[in-house]
Amino acid sequence: MPESLKAHLKNIVPILLGTAIYAFGIHYFVISNELMEGGVTGVALLLSYIFGLPPSLTTLGLNIPLFYLGWRILGKASMGYTVLGTLSVSFFLWVMERLIQTGWLVPFRTEHDFFLATAYAGFTLGLGLGIVFRYGGTTGGSDILARVAHKLKGWSIGQVILTMDVVVIGASLFFLPKEKILYTFVAVFIASKLIDILIEGAYAAKSFMIITDHADAVSAAITKELDRGATLFPAVGAYSKQPKNVVYCVVARSEMKRLKDLVRSIDPLAFLIITEVHDVVGEGFKPN
Repeated sequence: MPESLKAHLKNIVPILLGTAIYAFGIHYFVISNELMEGGVTGVALLLSYIFGLPPSLTTLGLNIPLFYLGWRILGKASMGYTVLGTLSVSFFLWVMERLIQTGWLVPFRTEHDFFLATAYAGFTLGLGLGIVFRYGGTTGGSDILARVAHKLKGWSIGQVILTMDVVVIGASLFFLPKEKILYTFVAVFIASKLIDILIEGAYAAKSFMIITDHADAVSAAITKELDRGATLFPAVGAYSKQPKNVVYCVVARSEMKRLKDLVRSIDPLAFLIITEVHDVVGEGFKPN
């Protein structure tokens, strides 16, 4: 088996597992207790509650125009795992729907202890998304729109996603009891914390110091593939006494895996120092 295929399989299999867990949580805990979710999935849930439309189809239908937008603006290279994650979410949502319809899966529904359902909803959603993000994937939707808005307008990716989540969940107040919305925020909080743990850090970003003999190629790839800035620092090897450049950059947590794979593909012998960043202000993160 080619090495490139092995490398992709190491990411694809966990992404499929993560989306399966996420879809299970959506049907087993969220829909059965009329809770909500943010982003495109939240819109699909709202359409399910109002019109009875299956989330598997509406999630896919809402993401198709976003695929096209992302492909045109972000490029094919950055959309591969996003398309995989989104299609697999729709597929596993359909699988869960079939299992429920045939009686093979009986969703967890409670009339009394909503906090228990909320906690497990947050846990399963966070576990699934955390695995997906850890291996370089996304579930599309608001992530694509946020990356497009960042590239075209320079807006913060995190703030765009948060704004869309608040808008979608807020809109559900017109159709769902406010208690369910408040429980939803608890589930979202639990999920976000678990995602932080799974992708190794509870902070907004990670900084990379990359010592390599191919600094120009690495910095160019970071700019092109990740749409992130990079800085070159002149340095001298203590043993060799040879001058070289050190690459420094800061990326979002969900981009850690992509950056490490990118550096390894250019220079397998590169030395990487990865540190936690407590706060980031500037282009691509929080505005000045």
